[in-house]
Amino acid sequence: MHGWLFAFCRWVENTPLAVSILESSWAYPYVQLTHFTGLSLWVGTNVYLDLRLMGVGKKRQTAAQLGEELFTWNWIGFCIAITGGFLLFSIAAMTYYRNPAFRTKLGILIPIGIVLHIVVQRKARIWGQTDNVPAIGKLAGLIEFLLWLSVVTAAVLIPYFSADPS
Repeated sequence: MHGWLFAFCRWVENTPLAVSILESSWAYPYVQLTHFTGLSLWVGTNVYLDLRLMGVGKKRQTAAQLGEELFTWNWIGFCIAITGGFLLFSIAAMTYYRNPAFRTKLGILIPIGIVLHIVVQRKARIWGQTDNVPAIGKLAGLIEFLLWLSVVTAAVLIPYFSADPS
């Protein structure tokens, strides 16, 4: 399995797009800004719904109504974050491939987070019909909130891990 991932990483790093981003003085910050903008939308809308499920915030609308209003922005943010993240990955794919924080983030936390988010998003329509969210809804909101906090923590730790022990 590692053989094809290794080959994919080498191929991605050598694509004309990755090389042009790496060689440009302005492209990398723009791609990073794109990724962070998408993350802000994605994680921000996730956290907002999770907090509402947990009973935090003003109760002008139910969690179900909030989930419906944020749905489109949430998935637009996800698409932007994935696009920007892949472009960032492409310029140093081999380095990221060897990074334990990146592998934890992308290989474990994000897949679990996405599945949990889809479940919470769907169930919020049922749990959040009234201001009295059931305990399972509050717990799911808390778990999702903590999971996205873990994803952000893993992302912040990426620069602190080196593939080379020297």
